[in-house]
Amino acid sequence: MKIAVDAMGGDFAPEEIVKGALQAQREYNYHVVLVGDKEKISQFSGSEEIEVVHTSQIIHMDESPVSAVRKKKDASIVVATKLVKDQKVDAVVSAGSTGAQMTAALFGLGRISGIKRPAISTVLPTDRGVKVLLDSGANTDCKPENLVQFAYMGSIYAESILGMKNPTIALLNIGAEENKGNELTVKTYQLLKECSQLNFIGNIEPRDIPKGLADVIVCDGFVGNTVLKLAEGMSGFLMENIKAQLMSSFRSKIGAAMVAPSLKEIKKIFDYSEYGGAPLLGVDGISVICHGSSNAKAIKNAVRAAAVCSENAFVAKIKNIVQGVDA
Repeated sequence: MKIAVDAMGGDFAPEEIVKGALQAQREYNYHVVLVGDKEKISQFSGSEEIEVVHTSQIIHMDESPVSAVRKKKDASIVVATKLVKDQKVDAVVSAGSTGAQMTAALFGLGRISGIKRPAISTVLPTDRGVKVLLDSGANTDCKPENLVQFAYMGSIYAESILGMKNPTIALLNIGAEENKGNELTVKTYQLLKECSQLNFIGNIEPRDIPKGLADVIVCDGFVGNTVLKLAEGMSGFLMENIKAQLMSSFRSKIGAAMVAPSLKEIKKIFDYSEYGGAPLLGVDGISVICHGSSNAKAIKNAVRAAAVCSENAFVAKIKNIVQGVDA
């Protein structure tokens, strides 16, 4: 198993990226290929043996993704994606510009035949274990048929990668009733009702996501990204306020010592680094997108997620289901 890691992408690159890649190589025995500035990478890789593909360019967060990918042929994310295209590695992982990674995947790997839009799938913690939200940021404007394809891809991801049997699919909406929502959700609901291969259970409201009432939650990228960022912000807000209250007095500090183990477990549930990255579904290859502020732990787990996708022939499974739907 060979996984390419964009060593130059992310808020804490290359240090945390290199550390995470080394951890993945040691713990899982994967062959990790670091792509980026060899001199900078060597500052953090030490004497450990790890393959490095040198590149001279970086795509920054403030650059236009399309323009940058076209002009910077030697950018780390472009070269790393090409390694997947050329079948020199099994997958690519990056915490850099999401737009650049998507563009590199679309230009370098191409879409799976029949898939009109790729989607970012994000794992969310709930009362009933992890669930899948997509699209969480790839497409701000969608058509009903796009959301139907997201549902199929999300179902395959939940079943083959997360081990869910016959995963339930729900459409994210402002109400549970069939006729609720805007034109997009109303039309999508009708299409999903007709999909006999999907275990569609109807609409789900955002407040019900944490209850784990559906295994796969489908929406457009604008809504999905908004939900994701609100969840991240709210979890951080709650944890900080709980910590402040527990440290507010001598008595509360004593109580804090008693509940500390439980609080650590709660914090772990909301820690995105536990889940690694989010695979870009619908492209003809495995490209895992990580949070921009990913630390070494997040990168290690993202490498693991990419490897699991490859081991389970995830792309091939999407191709098979798309051909079945088209037929």
